[in-house]
Amino acid sequence: MAPMGIRLSPLGVAVFCLLGVGIIYHLYSGVLSGRIAAFRQRETVDLRELLALSVEAAVLGGREVKRVREDNTLEEKSKGETKEGADEKLTLGDLSSHRKMYQLIKSTFPSLQVNSEEHDNTRVEDLPAWDRRIPEEIAQVVGRSQDVPPESITVWIDPLDATQEYTEDLRKYVTTMVCVAVNGAPVIGVIHKPFTGYTAWAMVDGGSNVKPRDSYNEKSPRVIVSRSHAGKVKGFVEAAFGNNTVIFPAGGAGYKVLALLNPTDEKYEEADVYLHITYVKKWDICAGNAILRALGGHMTTLKGEEINYTGSEGNNGGLLASIHMDHKALVLRLPERDADKHR
Repeated sequence: MAPMGIRLSPLGVAVFCLLGVGIIYHLYSGVLSGRIAAFRQRETVDLRELLALSVEAAVLGGREVKRVREDNTLEEKSKGETKEGADEKLTLGDLSSHRKMYQLIKSTFPSLQVNSEEHDNTRVEDLPAWDRRIPEEIAQVVGRSQDVPPESITVWIDPLDATQEYTEDLRKYVTTMVCVAVNGAPVIGVIHKPFTGYTAWAMVDGGSNVKPRDSYNEKSPRVIVSRSHAGKVKGFVEAAFGNNTVIFPAGGAGYKVLALLNPTDEKYEEADVYLHITYVKKWDICAGNAILRALGGHMTTLKGEEINYTGSEGNNGGLLASIHMDHKALVLRLPERDADKHR
């Protein structure tokens, strides 16, 4: 008699395979989920590293700004008019600085959202990779790292602040800037001056290499404003602080923030308040906002509202910046803007 065997129907084979898959899944699902969770946990960004990278990027861009200006190869052109009707200029210095700053940050942290004033994506072939070394100056001040998820970060870069002044060879106003915002709040700010080599940086809850001045005049503050529309802001300032208020017109948002502080590279107009009454781009103001915030200062809209550095690139609410003063009291002294009277 032939030996008897066990034959499974196709349905039985399918059931047997499903049982096997189920057993394997239950055995390894815990291991796999643990590994996925560990991977996600490692996928964070060290803010101290990002500060060091931001300084490196600002300096790298600054070299391009300085080189183009000194070679007198600006290739100046117009990007059109600003909302205030001023001619918005573009130079080779803007573009060359943007390419190096943007690509250095994106090649180091590809998942980060990086917003730049310029949008040229010409690849820089000779761009060296960042070595992730923390400079001693930063390591001594920022003693510990802070890890945050990359999706919470927005980086704002201004590859050449004060382009108008750059074309006029007013070099003291020119800066390159990097800002890191976490969940919309500015936490890292870097302002680099290409023609003196000075770099101011700060990290909220971390430290800074720049300090406030010893005293500020809150009763009769000296106010620094944009030189491109100093006439328009004069009446606003005098309505707030009196007809004898000293007003400094200056170029570049980065320079204006430094004028509130005690930088060590050259002489600045010593302002007590920085005020801007019209539309301004976030890459112009984010770095200065972060530095002031790290030092206990404030930069808000003219109504005293915090500026959110996510979403759109512009801030329509004007700007008031101060440090070691009663910022809320300053806000209350401001008159209503013409732009707000019809809302």
